[in-house]
Amino acid sequence: MFEEFKLERRIEREIMSFSGLMGVYADDLKGRIVEMNADCEFETASTIKSFILAELFRQVKDGRKSLADRLAYTEENSISGSGVLKSLETGTELSVKNMATLMIIVSDNVATNILIDYLGLDQINSGIESLGFRRTKLHRKIADTGGEDGGWPPLGTTTPREYGQLFTMLAREELVSQEASREMLDIFSKQHYNQTLTDSLPPYYLDEDNFGKDAPLYIASKSGSMDNCRNDGGVVGTPFGRYVIAIFTKDFRDRQYHRGHESYLYGSRVSRLLFDQYLAREGRF
Repeated sequence: MFEEFKLERRIEREIMSFSGLMGVYADDLKGRIVEMNADCEFETASTIKSFILAELFRQVKDGRKSLADRLAYTEENSISGSGVLKSLETGTELSVKNMATLMIIVSDNVATNILIDYLGLDQINSGIESLGFRRTKLHRKIADTGGEDGGWPPLGTTTPREYGQLFTMLAREELVSQEASREMLDIFSKQHYNQTLTDSLPPYYLDEDNFGKDAPLYIASKSGSMDNCRNDGGVVGTPFGRYVIAIFTKDFRDRQYHRGHESYLYGSRVSRLLFDQYLAREGRF
């Protein structure tokens, strides 16, 4: 009888009407992992940028790159889609650290392509594998046409488990190094797009006095969306500690981009279930 009310079963019941496939991976960092379709392969969309950030800090730690280097926005890397650099003049220069920050917090596609050139696509994939992620891969730079249904491979592929484990390493300050983990967490905590993780949370907790980097609650995350996927994941900080969450969706009916998309609706409900459970149990799932 009690099996029906376990967290995993409640998640299944919550998303029963979702038209697509949802993958969930959550870790309370105290030994309890909640998972559903966690090993299914999903297109990454912009969540691959989290792995690019990790590789940047790995190369910086090894002395091959510097966060203070200057990178220029050139016509070669002009691209539409998310971000702000596309609206600036070509020739604009930023530090590597600022390029990386834009890549994460506003999912800047121009900054991403610049960083892929800077780090090297093959080196990025080697770095991803060296971190232990065997099913995650960056396939190409971002392009205006040709992706998904246009005959090119997806931007990247991963699983909810591997995306969640990346943030587990980050939360434990084991991603590249303790110092690098703290710097990356700071970048992720400035995220502008986290509706899957936050839209169903009680408004009280999202009030600026209660939510954010220096408040009792924060979310450090990176989302990604393309026609056939809506993904999000990161670290949730609470007074009872941190937990990790990754929610990926695909194969849904509606391929349009809008805030009312069913992936955001059902994904945010799952996020709320995990949030409530973690707070109710004072730091455990």
